[in-house]
Amino acid sequence: MRTLLDEAVRALGQIIVFSALPFVVWVFAARKRQPFCPWIGLKKPVVAEPGRFVIGIAASLVVAAAMSPVLDSLWPSDVQLANARFAGQGLAALPGAVVFAFFATALPEEVLFRGFIGARLGERLGFAAGNTIQAALFGLLHGAALFGALGLWPPLAVVAFTGTLGWIMGYVNHKAGGSILPSVVLHGVANAYASALIMF
Repeated sequence: MRTLLDEAVRALGQIIVFSALPFVVWVFAARKRQPFCPWIGLKKPVVAEPGRFVIGIAASLVVAAAMSPVLDSLWPSDVQLANARFAGQGLAALPGAVVFAFFATALPEEVLFRGFIGARLGERLGFAAGNTIQAALFGLLHGAALFGALGLWPPLAVVAFTGTLGWIMGYVNHKAGGSILPSVVLHGVANAYASALIMF
């Protein structure tokens, strides 16, 4: 129970921190035009091209599934990932791991990267450029702290995998009418899968 409470508090903090900059920009630049939640992509998905949408979902699941074993093979055993606190806890860690996967990581990161950075850059530069830039920043966020500590290849693998996944999730959202809900679900499932691999 303590793990679940800890994760819920951590998730609330992450949501506040990752939403702060988008909220401030919205207040000054878009408040009169659109409510915050739809502006940030928290709205019902509208899928105009179901085939491409499904292909994007399948591609993101394949990349996410491939990421864990490759990173495990490159990762030094003495360096822990963010979800390491769930290692070996089995089903007892499941509620905390779900909150971590969906609300402490997926939702705040999707709000910032796909809902804010990708969408705002897409408005100015076009979808392809905006999505590529947000994906590169997403990948760098996940790998930057590891450079120096882990040599070259593990951080580059993290940047490449997470950047690719970020690009695909941005594409899926684009095909869902700008809603970030599909990528929140995909991101959460990927994180939950990674946690499940170490829970048992």
